[in-house]
Amino acid sequence: MARPAILALQDGSWFEGESFGAEVDSFGEVVFNTSMTGYQEILTDPSYAGQIVIPTYPIIGNYGVNGEHMESRAIRVAGFAVREHCLEPSHNLSNMTVHEYLASQGIAGIAGIDTRAVTRKLRFAGVMMGMIAVEASPEEALERLRSAPRYDEVDFVAGVSAEKPYGWEDSSVEQGGPLVLVSDYGLKYNILRLLRSRGCRVMAMPVESKAADILALQPDGIVLSPGPGDPAMLDYVVETARALIGQAPILGICLGHQVIARALGGSTFKLKFGHRGGNHPVRDISTGRVHITAQNHGYAVDGDSLPPELEVSHVNLNDGTVEGMRHRELPVMSIQYHSEASPGPLDNVYLFDRFMDMVVKKDL
Repeated sequence: MARPAILALQDGSWFEGESFGAEVDSFGEVVFNTSMTGYQEILTDPSYAGQIVIPTYPIIGNYGVNGEHMESRAIRVAGFAVREHCLEPSHNLSNMTVHEYLASQGIAGIAGIDTRAVTRKLRFAGVMMGMIAVEASPEEALERLRSAPRYDEVDFVAGVSAEKPYGWEDSSVEQGGPLVLVSDYGLKYNILRLLRSRGCRVMAMPVESKAADILALQPDGIVLSPGPGDPAMLDYVVETARALIGQAPILGICLGHQVIARALGGSTFKLKFGHRGGNHPVRDISTGRVHITAQNHGYAVDGDSLPPELEVSHVNLNDGTVEGMRHRELPVMSIQYHSEASPGPLDNVYLFDRFMDMVVKKDL
């Protein structure tokens, strides 16, 4: 029998359900994701570190969990809150349920809550801290929640970045092809897969790597990856990025996009409830074409703060926020959404081809 659990929110409200996954308590910023599939990729996306994720799709786990759809080496979410989870998945690759997957890594889940009501609350009030509490009263959970650190007070990047450099698949610096180094702020493996499929030698670099360490490897291109948390907490990352700009072609994705903006004098701000899902429309200003994008971010670049050398290249059609930039003179481009998808539509992998054009031209 599942043990009773509650999801308590910092505004004093709570939702009753039952525990699944690991029977532990968990704190995190509560956010929602509108993707209809891809829950395993969401669970292993490092950009969700420190967050309790609520899928808006009502049933999760019907195709199980497998060893091929990991986007990092472990589950990264702080907790998982669903309407219903499937105990008898059907898929030829499945080797465990979502419940078993969460439990195997000590991650808390809560099922049976009204996820529509929580999502509506977050849309109107904005994201807020929350707690999954097992067999605790709402008063006890709320009291413990009040003493938990706020999401924007923690550097989550340091906790999800690689501990040492590593290559991808058969990629090594001794082989042919352009060398692309990926600064690991919380990268998803599909970034490495897509670069490798374009003939690149690929290496991921820990976030602590200094600019001198990266440039000593003589990269043909540099990718600043997605990652979790508030970019205002990452002055050491911004300082390194500032030293890299102009030294090699650079692509910034999501957090990497925000880091580039801050490195060149721009600022960022927190969105009310963020953009998370696989259905966000973005216009590519250079072509006028609208793409449906995969997104996962709670912060955005302030377009009015950008220096003259940066121009906006992509715009979100839902709220007008900046979704991409490019440097007017240097080979630097960035996007706020996830061109690597996983999960999400694959409409935007063309951006890796744009980056490869910069790498080949290397027009510094």
